[in-house]
Amino acid sequence: MKNWFRPAPLSSASSALLNAFSNRPEEKSEQKSEQETSQKSVGSLPLNTNATPLVALQLSGRAVWTPRDYGALSRQGFQKNAIVYRCIRLISESAASVPLCVRRNNECIAGDPAASFLNSGNPNATHTEVIESFYGYLQVSGNAYLEAGLVSGVPRALYALRPDRMSVLTNAQGWTTGWDYNAGGMKRTFRKDLQTARSPVHQMRLFHPTDDHYGFSPLEAAAQAVDVHNEGGRWTKALLDNSARPSGALVYKGSDGAERMSDEQFERLKSELEGSHTGPAHAGRPMLLEGGLDWKAMSLSPSDMDFIEARREASREIALAFGVPPMLLGIPGDNTYANYKEANQAFWRQTIIPLVRKTSTGLETWLKPFFGEDLNILPELDQVPALTEERQALWARLNAASFLTDAERRTLAGLTERPLDPL
Repeated sequence: MKNWFRPAPLSSASSALLNAFSNRPEEKSEQKSEQETSQKSVGSLPLNTNATPLVALQLSGRAVWTPRDYGALSRQGFQKNAIVYRCIRLISESAASVPLCVRRNNECIAGDPAASFLNSGNPNATHTEVIESFYGYLQVSGNAYLEAGLVSGVPRALYALRPDRMSVLTNAQGWTTGWDYNAGGMKRTFRKDLQTARSPVHQMRLFHPTDDHYGFSPLEAAAQAVDVHNEGGRWTKALLDNSARPSGALVYKGSDGAERMSDEQFERLKSELEGSHTGPAHAGRPMLLEGGLDWKAMSLSPSDMDFIEARREASREIALAFGVPPMLLGIPGDNTYANYKEANQAFWRQTIIPLVRKTSTGLETWLKPFFGEDLNILPELDQVPALTEERQALWARLNAASFLTDAERRTLAGLTERPLDPL
């Protein structure tokens, strides 16, 4: 879409204002002689008071950033940015794929009531979908909430609650006593039982240096990089829609010193440009300028903007905030890791495993009042395919350590003690 305008004749007040800008001390002697002529100067441009010049004023605008709230970050980040979308999907799906083992006395019990609850899900979503939503909310908001559907006081179903609908309730000392859930004009209140320490809701949050009750999301930390990446894409799209050329101005200098085009000439030129030189289908078509027309570019070229490299750098910054190696996202120009395999192992070791361990510890604390104090919930890292080679290397080192007993080897490998053979 192009904006067309024609310059109006310059008023006497405007002429005086422009002349004021040109009255610099070092030029007073030159201006005094020029003022005696029929032309005056503005900087180095001749100004004819009888003509109709085009005056352009360019100011540096302030950057406009996305508001730091859940809705805006979700729309501009997850829904409109491919890098953020892939980072959150990669983290949530990878973390949800790690099975959790419910242990009693260091033994993994598959049929334990706590294990059945964690693998139950709810009538509207499977266990995997609930846990993926839980990790996704955590990356977008910095907070994630799980609700236990209680039947006769026993957890039976697991629900993931949207963090933008949750509000923390506190007492006079500032400690959390419950949560309000607001949706569709209705409010539900979840309260902690201070006597039994049972709570229908589990909140998990990321570290926030200035808030005691809510977490800080990696998406908010990367919000400026997200805006740069998004605006780079919009700029590219606008450039393609504009014949893949930057905007500019047509300067007209007619014969015999004419400074203005007739209305008929102006409409003819406008119609020809809009019909033959705009849109992707006309990209690269040469323009024939006649009758004293000259094209003057008024914006920077793509090489000056270097928006491609700027978008790549913004992509790396987004990946850094989420803890995802850029190589896993297909971002070119990043040679931090020797190969894809090492990048994947670093992703699991530095991002996924700490997140899953933090989650298992939180779930254990939440569910102990329901299922007993001897409850232990640990991630089964032996079932993670990305760590297969590391486990094989560990087992090889343990087998080569002849000074260790079998029990010591099993302990170092993270396995339980082997039961004694019956006599």
